[in-house]
Amino acid sequence: MPLIRPSVDADLAAITAIYAHHVRHGTGTFETEPPSVVEMATRRQDVRARGLPWLVAEDAKQVIGFAYCNWFKPRAAYRFSAEDSVYLHPDAHGHGLGRALLAELANQAGRAGVRKLIAVIGDSGNTASIGLHRALGFTPVGTIAACGWKFGRWLDIVLMEKTLGAGADTPPQDIPA
Repeated sequence: MPLIRPSVDADLAAITAIYAHHVRHGTGTFETEPPSVVEMATRRQDVRARGLPWLVAEDAKQVIGFAYCNWFKPRAAYRFSAEDSVYLHPDAHGHGLGRALLAELANQAGRAGVRKLIAVIGDSGNTASIGLHRALGFTPVGTIAACGWKFGRWLDIVLMEKTLGAGADTPPQDIPA
């Protein structure tokens, strides 16, 4: 099994290339233009500054996937709810890597104080992502129909959630705002 570890600056070119593939060819993200390495570095820095995980999967010293979470919304009250993102190199699908990345991401997010992990899955036809999240204990909470336009068609988003740690049973210990 590939090594899952915290990302480092040296991973940014591979992370950017993996994500660019999904922007250009997939509906899991609604971005239509791939961001630059500089933009991805800024996004990673924003996540890390909040004390949240940004992970990579490495096999034979090559980054073949990444996962991170960031606040569900930018306002401070959302800092205990995070949206997850998982992207794999196209050759890495179907080997359990997404499951391993998302499981470790949920573990680390919980340790960072996140109480609710939210999946905002692009394209209701994205059965692989929906199945991955369901297998890791996420439950569906709704679908927003036809809210994105990409590749000449309307796309839905599927919302799923997973409670981490004590959930809403106790007040949270604060994480960096």
